[in-house]
Amino acid sequence: MTVEGTCADEFAEVRAEFERNFAERGEVGAGVHVTVDGETVVDLWGGDAGGRPWTEDTVTHVWSCTKGATALCAHVLASRGELDLDAPVVRYWPEFGRHGKDGTLVRHLLAHQAGLAAVRAPVPPGGMLDWELMTGLLARQEPFWAPGTAHGYHALTFGHLVGEVVRRVSGLWPAEFFEKEVSGPLGLDFWLTLPEDLEPLVAPTIPADRGGEPPAMSAAAADPTSMQALLVTNTGGYLAASDSRAAHAAQFGSVGGMSNARGLAQMYRPLALGGEYNGVRLVDEAHLPVMSGVVSAGADRMLLAPTRFSLGFAKSVGNRHLPAVERGVLMSEDAFGHSGMGGSLGFADPGARMSFGYAMTKMGPGVGVNDRGQSLVDAVYRALGHRPATDGTWFRPTR
Repeated sequence: MTVEGTCADEFAEVRAEFERNFAERGEVGAGVHVTVDGETVVDLWGGDAGGRPWTEDTVTHVWSCTKGATALCAHVLASRGELDLDAPVVRYWPEFGRHGKDGTLVRHLLAHQAGLAAVRAPVPPGGMLDWELMTGLLARQEPFWAPGTAHGYHALTFGHLVGEVVRRVSGLWPAEFFEKEVSGPLGLDFWLTLPEDLEPLVAPTIPADRGGEPPAMSAAAADPTSMQALLVTNTGGYLAASDSRAAHAAQFGSVGGMSNARGLAQMYRPLALGGEYNGVRLVDEAHLPVMSGVVSAGADRMLLAPTRFSLGFAKSVGNRHLPAVERGVLMSEDAFGHSGMGGSLGFADPGARMSFGYAMTKMGPGVGVNDRGQSLVDAVYRALGHRPATDGTWFRPTR
């Protein structure tokens, strides 16, 4: 298997770990991309993309990395003063205020605190891809907990909740807003609805090998009425049809994004550089702490494991000691971004002025990144002179 692309000499360990992923860790097809100070220092790809070689233009399903793109749309509006993150959702989406949700704030949607982490009403076949159906169901639903009092990962509902606010404020579908304000100006290989003529570029998802189950999946199996079981079973068949043309074409801002390592890293590049890159400003520099500061931490009611979130983005969780199926992603405390089911990952680290992207076709275990993605993150931080803390997170030594 030949790895193609470029890698700066000081990041040679990233290339070595990428090659090890194929040789020793079961990688099938993947890419990794890193920028530092706005410059590309790693741009590698290789392997198989569904019976053909993985090329620099290959894209794949990046699952919950999509949440980072949807959250970014909300923050673009907030940075411009068009969206108040501390306002009640009903200011922008009046129908949302049923069953005591009139006090739910926009920040609660972004921080996984809204209590709408699964859908109660039966979702018909294909229903997850029907925007009006899903936003209507969520607007009418009673929350699982009082909004703002706890957090639980909104795996399949985050995109409809945050995306509908983006649509009400901007007048554009989230995918249109993302293309107009983010992916178009930055020239990204990242689509929230994939154009049909790009389907030949897609590397299909390969399911993870059977292995240990995350706590949420064990809970779902033990209690078919649980919130965790609803997450798995009440999807209108989405998980079985996620590689279909209908799924690729739909608005699904939780998990439907199509991209590659370059698209992920380059989306986060402006956020690693004060909010702007090459004349494209996404947010004011003063808004970055709003995006990166932790607002939800501790026991996650959906995942049944410790998680940490800022407003729309995942933060590092020091849990390297846990089994692979329970780990999050280990970054520095400055970093924020999002992983995707199976192991894809994109994030910005403003303290290191670095952005990172990894996307692959063969899924791995767990709810965050697995050893393939984490080995690449670790190699990048070592190249930057960071050191691991006792909990496995990364820090820059004081000089």
